[in-house]
Parts: sequence; structure tokens; C-alpha cells
Amino acid sequence: MYLEEKFNIKKIIIEILGTLIGAFVMASGVALFLLPNQLSSGGVSGIATITYYLFNIPVGVMILIINVPLFLFAFFKIGKSFFIKSLIGTISLSVFIDMLDRFKPVTQDRFLACVYGGIIIGLGTAILLRTNSSTGGSDLISYLTKKYKPTVRSGEIIIIFDIIVVTLNMIVFKKIEIGLYSAIVIYLMGKVIDIVFEGVDFTKLMFIISDKNEEIAKEIEEKIPRGTTGLYGKGMYTNKEKLILMCAASRRDVSRIKLISKKIDPYSFIIITNSREVVGLGFKKT
Repeated sequence: MYLEEKFNIKKIIIEILGTLIGAFVMASGVALFLLPNQLSSGGVSGIATITYYLFNIPVGVMILIINVPLFLFAFFKIGKSFFIKSLIGTISLSVFIDMLDRFKPVTQDRFLACVYGGIIIGLGTAILLRTNSSTGGSDLISYLTKKYKPTVRSGEIIIIFDIIVVTLNMIVFKKIEIGLYSAIVIYLMGKVIDIVFEGVDFTKLMFIISDKNEEIAKEIEEKIPRGTTGLYGKGMYTNKEKLILMCAASRRDVSRIKLISKKIDPYSFIIITNSREVVGLGFKKT
């Protein structure tokens, strides 16, 4: 019982620290890259950017003002742990943005700002998601919407909300460039989040069709080494049954497997596709 409580306390501390770190990284991208260049990452921070330039309201303060009614509404709809961490994330993001806004921007080149700002904010967002937390805004709106309409996809809600905010930015600042750059920011944010969660070293899935499958499988196992799986298929043109070898391989193994297959059977037919994730012996453990 004592060990379980100790583990839970340790987990809570790690998640809160992760929330604070993620919020700080996000704030760095907003305050040092996007905000000085009138760019938007969509969501609540995008609305806060507009009010910052129109009414000189600090971005952090506006983020809090917008999120307060959302959190009040969400208090009874989401779990206590998620609510507390999200509240910490939202408040710390607001404080960090207003704190970092006093510093000189890293660059005033809009292209560089949208590239590096998007990457940094995406990294911060990924850290927050890893700790099962958020900074309110579109994430919270998406979560609440799914409570009432479970069939609605979270990604679609966030994208629609971001598009509306970016369009508002273009209308307010009267510059199409801002919308185009902001679109790059949003795209890069999504890609960085994918990389953090799924990694950059995508596994390749290979299908080999040959009359010498046993020889090829044995050679792959001995030389690479990689295991193969035999799948039974049927050629609809020839009306003949065929054994198809399936092999999950890393990128560096692909060319070697191709050489082995073609060396044993020059007429072998090889299909190579990307596999998002492979869990098991020789790959990720979990």
C-alpha cells in the first residue's frame, strides 16, 4: 500500500513537471517567434494574438480570460486529474508567454519564425500530451464536444477551429501572407507531434512473391537476420496459389533483403510499404 502511494505521488510530480516544461516550451515558440511576427498557431493563442495587436491586451491574460469559462464548464465533465493538470498548464502557459514577451524576439524573418515557432510549439504540445495534460483552448473544446457527440473526430474539431482563427488573423491584419505562414506553423506542429509519438524511423513492410520462397526466407534469416511469415495467396490472372513472404524490416535492411531476393530469384516480385509501428522481437518492446 505504501509503495503504491509512493508510486502515485512520484507519477503526479513527474506529470506536473512535464506539464510545466511543455507549457514553457510552447510559450517560447509563441512569445519569441510567432507573436513578434503577427503569426498564429491557431486555437486560443491565435485569438490572443489578435487582441494583443488590436487592444494591447497581454497574450497570457487573454488566454486565461478565454479559458476560464471553458474550464468552469468542463469541471463537471472531465476527470479531476486531467482538470488540475490542464489548469496548471493553462495558467503556466499564460504566465510564461507574458514573461518571455519582454525579451527580444529571436528573429523577425516571418519564414524562419513560422518554421522554428511551429517546431518548438509542436514539441511543447507533444510533451503536454505525453503527460495527459493540455493548455485548454481547442483541445478542451474538442474534448467537450466529444462528450456530447462521440462520433465527431477530435482532429477535425481542432483543424476547423484553427482554420477559423487563422482566417480571422488574415482579416484583422489584412495580409494573406500571415495566413499562409500560419498554415505552415500548424502543419509543422502536427508533424513534430507525430514524430515525438511515433518516431522518425518508420519500419518497412515487405511482401515477396517468388517460386523460391523457402530459399529466400532462409537466407534472410541467416544474413540479416530477420524473420519472415508465409501468407497464402492466389494469383487471379494465373489462377495459381502462391506463398507470399511478409517481412518487417528496418530501412537499412530493405536494400539487403531486395538483393537477397533478386539474387536467388531474379523474377521475384517485391512490394515495399511503410509500417507506422511494429511491436515485438527485434523492434519496439511496447
